[in-house]
Amino acid sequence: MNAIETPKPKPQTRIKDFLELVKFSHTIFALPFALASMIVAARGLPELGIIIWILVAMVGARTAAMGFNRIVDRKIDAQNPRTANREIPAGKVSVGQASFLVGFSALLFFFAAWKLNNLAFLLAAPTLAVLFFYSFCKRFTSLSHFVLGICLGIAPAGAWVAVTGKLEVAPAILALAVMFWVAGFDVIYATMDDEFDRKAGLRSLVQKLGVSRALAAARVFHFAFIALLGIFGFLVLKSTPYFAGVLIIAAFLAWEHVLVRPDDLRRVNAAFFSVNGIISVVFLGVVALAVWLQRGI
Repeated sequence: MNAIETPKPKPQTRIKDFLELVKFSHTIFALPFALASMIVAARGLPELGIIIWILVAMVGARTAAMGFNRIVDRKIDAQNPRTANREIPAGKVSVGQASFLVGFSALLFFFAAWKLNNLAFLLAAPTLAVLFFYSFCKRFTSLSHFVLGICLGIAPAGAWVAVTGKLEVAPAILALAVMFWVAGFDVIYATMDDEFDRKAGLRSLVQKLGVSRALAAARVFHFAFIALLGIFGFLVLKSTPYFAGVLIIAAFLAWEHVLVRPDDLRRVNAAFFSVNGIISVVFLGVVALAVWLQRGI
């Protein structure tokens, strides 16, 4: 009797595995802020080539960083019931395949930065170093949430550099705002792994402060986020629709903190993905509207 051959995975299944490996759907967090920064820097839409290379750079950098993170964390992920089915520990993507993806994506990022301008290319290597550094942080510091925030905050600062070829105060303020926003929602997300992280010796503000105080800290971070968005608006937009949008974002953040309570963490995923995805899209929308009104088109 002939042995039954295991069917090969369909191409679309393999593509899906790679997209899940790098959590492509989470691009919605950083990309709108990068596009908003691009629109403000250009006072509208820059030429098509700049838009394309910004998108390529973002996809390349983010894919390289996420792929690297999954490689570094593969043993930890295998031990955590919540992450054991991730692509590498589950055998859907090999370490070799993930490594190739990281290398190719990094080269793509460097090429896109080179196509944009000299400063973008000069900053490409330090940027990638910071993105890779994050993967090790939870092993030795409870401030890893801020490092992740810096990683995502680089996106709007980088988009500004891509358009203008220089560093300025306004994108630095926006990058700082994104850092606090991400640190806040990452603290909320970390509550899901409280028990596992404690046993595995991994560090977070949830481990350092406890769930209640960590969630209180997340509220402070999000207050700082709103304040910095206000400062960014005063620096570059001074637009009523923009400030109205910031108030809408503040309302969504308040909702996020209502969804997650120390005694009820069941809705962490809704708070993490849905609410923050809406926030990033609202920000892009109000920035685009403010710039459009200023141009009087």
